[in-house]
Amino acid sequence: MGDVSSKQYIDVRLGSNLYGIDIKYIDNIIVMHNITRVPKSQPYFLGVINLRGEIIPIMSLRRKLGLEDDEFTESTRIMIIKPEPSAAPVGLIVDEVNEVITLEEENIEKFNYTDETKADYSEGIGKHGDDLINILNILELIYEKNE
Repeated sequence: MGDVSSKQYIDVRLGSNLYGIDIKYIDNIIVMHNITRVPKSQPYFLGVINLRGEIIPIMSLRRKLGLEDDEFTESTRIMIIKPEPSAAPVGLIVDEVNEVITLEEENIEKFNYTDETKADYSEGIGKHGDDLINILNILELIYEKNE
C-alpha cells in the first residue's frame, strides 16, 4: 500500500446526475423547510430558513448549475454547508442524499482546462463503481467572484 490519499464525499443526486460534496464542508442535512423569499436576490438564491434560531440563506444547486428548476419531493434535502469554520452557513437544495463515499485521488479525473473553458464549479469527475460523480468545488460555488 502506497500513501494513497482519499477523501470522503456525500453523494447527492440532481436530476439523473450524481454530485459529490466534500464531507468536511457539511454541517448538517435536513428535510425541506419553508423558505422565506428575499426580494431582488440572485435567481439561484431561493430565500432563507430559520434553523434553530439561525437564519440561513438557501441556494438552489440546480439553478446555480444551470439545470432545470427544483422539483421538491419527499427525498429533497437541504445540505447545510460551512465553507470555512468561521464562515456563515449556506443551505444547498439537492434532490436526494445517497451515501458517504470514499474516493481515492487516483479515481478522480481532474480537469485540465484553459481559463475560457474552465468548469468553475467542478473539481473533477470521480469514478465510484460504475457511477461517475461530479465533484463540486464548494468554495467556487458559494463565493461567486464578481468580475
